[in-house]
Amino acid sequence: MKSKVAVGSGKWVNSAAEPLLLQNGGGAGDLPLAEAKESLLMVYLSTAIAVSGSFEFGSCVGFSSPAQSGIRTEIGLSLSEYAFFGSILTVGAMIGAITSGRIADFFGRKGAMRISAAFCIIGWLSVLLAKNALMLYFGRFASGYGIGVLSYVVPVFIAEIAPKNLRGGLTTLNQLLICVGGSAAFILGAFVTWRKLVLLGLVPCLVLIFGLCWVPESPRWLAKVGRHIEFNISLQKLHGKEADISQEAAEILEYIETLEKLPKARVLDLFQRRYIRSVIVGVGLMVFQQIGGINGIGFYASETFVAAGFSSGKLGTILCGFIQLPITVLGAFLMDRSGRRALLIVSASGTCFGTFMAGASFFLKGQGILLQWVPMLALIGILVYISAFSIGMGAVPWVIMSEIFPINIKATGGSLVTLVNWFGSWLVSYSFNFLMDWSRAGTFFIYAAANAATVLFVAMIVPETKGKTLEEINESMNSRK
Repeated sequence: MKSKVAVGSGKWVNSAAEPLLLQNGGGAGDLPLAEAKESLLMVYLSTAIAVSGSFEFGSCVGFSSPAQSGIRTEIGLSLSEYAFFGSILTVGAMIGAITSGRIADFFGRKGAMRISAAFCIIGWLSVLLAKNALMLYFGRFASGYGIGVLSYVVPVFIAEIAPKNLRGGLTTLNQLLICVGGSAAFILGAFVTWRKLVLLGLVPCLVLIFGLCWVPESPRWLAKVGRHIEFNISLQKLHGKEADISQEAAEILEYIETLEKLPKARVLDLFQRRYIRSVIVGVGLMVFQQIGGINGIGFYASETFVAAGFSSGKLGTILCGFIQLPITVLGAFLMDRSGRRALLIVSASGTCFGTFMAGASFFLKGQGILLQWVPMLALIGILVYISAFSIGMGAVPWVIMSEIFPINIKATGGSLVTLVNWFGSWLVSYSFNFLMDWSRAGTFFIYAAANAATVLFVAMIVPETKGKTLEEINESMNSRK
């Protein structure tokens, strides 16, 4: 439930809250080989520090599944109370996402990441020391606010410091580290208590706070706020001591002047005829991404495996943890080869099949048929679902969202889409346990129907953006009535 940065055709573009990117500016990739190698060291270090925030994001999201049994037993939470605990993370994240752009513009990219890490630390400590439900709720909400800001500022910071020839690969690390954090929570949670699992979330926060002392601020943000001496120092650090930064510095300043002349878009402007298709595609993809069940299944996977007949959810959560990372890497590899639409259709078809299998397993259990096969069928169904989601529906909607909005409304459109995504995440994560209490088979059949509808939506509405410049994509979107 994160704001992504568009990468396409070797051009800098704006993200959901107007990060200061260059349309045609150079980067380290334009330097001589020796200078480019020298400059990459600081870029790699800065990226490595920033994506610890992505790991934090994943560990927060993955925490509730392996912790469910221990927290409910020790603190004495009811089903509805734990559902509230799991879902309040997304409420905090919604607020964090809404305020993230202003925070990143006022305090800088590094300042926003430090603030986010501080909120997450406060949240984790509250959970660690919790003696009652109220402390758990406060901690989860505070962590949610922190990752809501991180979901925007981490990819923006990386995109603003990365050379154009490496921007795609480095920004992909954001999504990969989210998966690593979630997988780590799933796997470690099977072997340690829920209080010890809190340490997994605290470590990346400390890495972020102290590591940022060693990396430069985004030069584009510094240029925007008029800190020109620091702008030049930061740009020089990123390119290396011997690099000539004069041309890129001039282009950045020129682009910022152009950006500031553009009219400020309002939310109502999104519903003009020329932008409405972009809104339908962007919002539609986020709605279908969420109503397919990802945050319900992911948040409460452990208890779902127990409901299917396993003695514990450890095996299932460990397998879910191991399978996400390699599949996400494969999806990133295929995105610019197979195309966005094809990957989405294959992914949504797989999630439909996986949820149908899981629903069928619970149906058979309710009818008392083939009971010895029910747990394995549920396990395979959920693993198929997680794999299919990871290869396409997890990342591709964010990529398409960042490509389809013209630059003058990208901030407003991206904010709307991000808010819809987090709201959907809250709705699904909060309702999951109540739906399972109503009908386990019915819950997964509902998700299967939603995923089937996703296939139709992609096939009929979503454009292919592979291999097109952003200008070509915008022209194509606006020309269709």
